[in-house]
Amino acid sequence: MLEIKNEKIAIPVVLIAGLLWSFGPLIVRYMDQPNLVPWQYLFTRGVVIFIILNFYLYFSEGKSFYKNYFNIGLSGLIGGCGLGVAMITFIWSITNTSAAITLLCLAAMPFMTALLGFLFLKEKISFNVWIAILVAAVGIFIMAIGNTNKNSLLGLVFGLSSAIGFSVFSVSLRWRKETPKFTTVAIAGMFCAIVSSAILFNSGSSFISSSYNEGLFAVHGTLVCLGLILYSIGSKAIPAAELTLLSLTEIIGGIFWVWLPIFGINEIPSNNTIIGGFLIFMSIIYYSLTIKTNRRFIALN
Repeated sequence: MLEIKNEKIAIPVVLIAGLLWSFGPLIVRYMDQPNLVPWQYLFTRGVVIFIILNFYLYFSEGKSFYKNYFNIGLSGLIGGCGLGVAMITFIWSITNTSAAITLLCLAAMPFMTALLGFLFLKEKISFNVWIAILVAAVGIFIMAIGNTNKNSLLGLVFGLSSAIGFSVFSVSLRWRKETPKFTTVAIAGMFCAIVSSAILFNSGSSFISSSYNEGLFAVHGTLVCLGLILYSIGSKAIPAAELTLLSLTEIIGGIFWVWLPIFGINEIPSNNTIIGGFLIFMSIIYYSLTIKTNRRFIALN
């Protein structure tokens, strides 16, 4: 199975993962009343992620791929559940507030990941990376004060919950080296499908939405899955807090796609959002340039 050990190669891999995820808000905006079918969305997306990853594992490892589930361990279960929670709370956030607010909450991931990495993995953050995180924090603050009119407390809470869940996943990938990382992502998809099934069955609701919505659910699940594969591949070469900092391309792209007139959503960002997004972009560039001369790598095992 492919694993990147060179951080210089891992950087563009994680950036591409963030770019794929950035199309998520655009797809959600194209859905027909997504606020009324969140559990159908989560059920379909979870099943798609689970199926795609198991096919990937089958072609990568052969018929014995199922043995990965017996080696998942506590770290894999925690990481899978954390990512599952992130997926669930994302849709609840973006359907209760603007895409910008949801993405701003996700932009807090580097700080949450840094804290979790420090507390549980004893990872130290370099001075240059702290500068990049500080610049990103200023950008987040500027964007936040420009979007208060659309801020929903419920959407904000769910957005921050999604960020925490993803940070748990990020740190779990580096906790136990032998944990099968793609199986951990598959567990997250299964987690979403199981939770959604229980809620839909309990409420007597249909498991399936319209064919139009189901197609978009599947497309989003595919993009999320491909992004997570790339993210997981690059994770072993980059410390947890820096890893999440690079994935901030999701924030920049997500706000841009729902604004771009050609897509027809026209969710126009404020001047504060543009300025803040630019600062986040600059923090990513600064980090990418810094790591070229910084050979530090924290071995966790």
